[in-house]
Amino acid sequence: MEKVLRTKWYGETVKTLQINGKSERTRHCYARAVRMLIQYFGKEPDQITEDELRDYFLYRKNDCNWSSNTMKICYCGIRFFYAHVIRREWHIFKILKSQKEKRLPCVLSRKEVYAVLSYIHTLHNFTYLATVYACGLRLQEGLHLEVSDI
Repeated sequence: MEKVLRTKWYGETVKTLQINGKSERTRHCYARAVRMLIQYFGKEPDQITEDELRDYFLYRKNDCNWSSNTMKICYCGIRFFYAHVIRREWHIFKILKSQKEKRLPCVLSRKEVYAVLSYIHTLHNFTYLATVYACGLRLQEGLHLEVSDI
């Protein structure tokens, strides 16, 4: 029974995603989110209630410890499925938010910086990378750096 459900709804989702012009990677991620939802409940997705869906999202976030990026893909995939395949607009889709993870940048120690720079054998590249690092330049600033700037 589960395979029949998965094939029917999975196929509909993939077709709708293709018609909608989503990229191949997006289609894969969204379809996987729908497939996991169907596997979790083991019943037709059009029989899943809004409260059950809310509990599913809480389960994935709290019990499975999914990251905010994974949760965002899950939200978007299931929201797309219910909006475009099943054609249901639920309040839960209006309130879903996935916060971005704020990560601190990795700061290298002096020893680590010297270790990285020691692998650079040309004076030109060594000077460029040492200057970019010492000045704390961002990627675009480093790419547009010219000799006259120094």
